[in-house]
Amino acid sequence: MLSLKGLKKSFAEPGGGRLPVLDVPEFHLGEAEQAVLLGRSGCGKSTLLHIIAGISTPNAGSVEIDGVNIVKLDEAERDRVRAEKIGYIFQTFNLLTGFTALENVMLGMTFARGKRDEKRAKELLDRVGLAHRLKHKPSTLSVGEQQRVAVARALANRPRLLLADEPTASVDPKHQQQVIDLIRSTCREEGVAIFLVTHAPEVASQFDRVEHLEQFNRVAALA
Repeated sequence: MLSLKGLKKSFAEPGGGRLPVLDVPEFHLGEAEQAVLLGRSGCGKSTLLHIIAGISTPNAGSVEIDGVNIVKLDEAERDRVRAEKIGYIFQTFNLLTGFTALENVMLGMTFARGKRDEKRAKELLDRVGLAHRLKHKPSTLSVGEQQRVAVARALANRPRLLLADEPTASVDPKHQQQVIDLIRSTCREEGVAIFLVTHAPEVASQFDRVEHLEQFNRVAALA
């Protein structure tokens, strides 16, 4: 499902030169496999997720999603692959402020296949405990509720790969396990692979596969 080879990423520094962030010789995630990614702050976890999603481009290497090397695609083609094959739960939510919770979830469906499935959107929002907040806009939702809307939106398209960047960081303890259960059970039922970044040991302990970025990223290992 996911295959990284010879992946390198660096950023230009103000005084000249380059700051290396990623140097990943090889990494693979199987179809419907669920894995957690751990690593200290600033070691490149979010950068790695952005490259896998096609939001950022690497300086070298390949990123294959479901057999497609997205590095070779132009921006429009990467956008299409991301819409059709990838669900992404951002730390910053990225909800549209002018739309309701239900509309935010359904909007993502439009990007992928052009068809909105209101029934599925409502079911997902119900499963994250927001059936009573369907018509509420982000400004009227708590931070934790906004995060749960973002989770529902990421799963709405029935993606092949779900990328999650600290999906429970802003969720209150009461709903934290509910969010993780929703993500894992939905992906298991629909054959979706999960690559989830977390700092929470109680979340990581629930996954059979736990990866440490320092172990396969040469830059982080040398830092």
